[in-house]
Amino acid sequence: MRSTLLTGLIAGLLSQQAAAHATFQALWVDGADYGSQCARVPPSNSPVTDVTSNAMRCNAGTSPVAKKCPVKAGSTVTVEMHQSYPPVPTLTYKQQANDRSCSSEAIGGAHYGPVLVYMSKVSDAASADGSSGWFKIFEDTWAKKPSSSSGDDDFWGVKDLNSCCGKMQVKIPSDIPAGDYLLRAEVIALHTAASAGGAQLYMTCYQISVTGGGSATPATVSFPGAYKSSDPGILVDIHSAMSTYVAPGPAVYSGGSSKKAGSGCVGCESTCKVGSGPTGTASAVPVASTSAAAGGGGGGGSGGCSVAKYQQCGGTGYTGCTSCASGSTCSAVSPPYYYQCV
Repeated sequence: MRSTLLTGLIAGLLSQQAAAHATFQALWVDGADYGSQCARVPPSNSPVTDVTSNAMRCNAGTSPVAKKCPVKAGSTVTVEMHQSYPPVPTLTYKQQANDRSCSSEAIGGAHYGPVLVYMSKVSDAASADGSSGWFKIFEDTWAKKPSSSSGDDDFWGVKDLNSCCGKMQVKIPSDIPAGDYLLRAEVIALHTAASAGGAQLYMTCYQISVTGGGSATPATVSFPGAYKSSDPGILVDIHSAMSTYVAPGPAVYSGGSSKKAGSGCVGCESTCKVGSGPTGTASAVPVASTSAAAGGGGGGGSGGCSVAKYQQCGGTGYTGCTSCASGSTCSAVSPPYYYQCV
């Protein structure tokens, strides 16, 4: 009996911990819903904690996908995050990959921290590994809340994300050159960041093709390399009173934008509703282009489009690859909505 109770308690705690984890899963372009068509959705909702790892580029285990979302320079995109529970054989909690419901927090568990967005100019978004330079185009970080006794009580980008159903609107600089880019959306959860290696980083790369624009050449940083574990925006105790917070990485590029933490939902953050507005169709990528490895420790198979183990391979509205990497099979997880390589 004691063993049964202990097992149940451990399962419950693990379930609660997993429920707090999340992934950026969808993208809106000028109010049109592109869903996850051009998103390299991470195969796990586990965070990256080693800022010196290649997983800092596009997350661990991610691979290129078969689509690119078209974006006009100077327009707005909206990145969208939701909680995602990958299947664990020993647990029975509900699979929620690609769940876009507003009934729960985008990322729960008091995972407060900044929301940051970067871009990287690449020759082909469907084969880039994230090793080229990145420039920051957006941030929503921290603001002091009057009379707060700790950073937990202050305003944070994550709180804004939760208030706006997981959506964060981002301006694409109008002066950057046309061409392919990786768009990298990131949350840095700081609830356990008081000790080295405690910060939890969640990121997803979207494959986009920018039209219009100019000839600007923003200064760039590299991932890994842009962050250090000792950065004050990475190593910080948010459970104590805070007087300032500086997000890691470079300043936002002059053509980008920032949002003041604690401000209300704007534009698509408040008006875009799944299933009740325009949808977009991402451009197809030649099959051969998707075979290159992506940054973050994973890669697709050779000779064609394939989906890494634990990534989505089918379901309602899904338009990506349906062939699974060697050793896994496309299986129904929540039919007809979600199929996964397992």
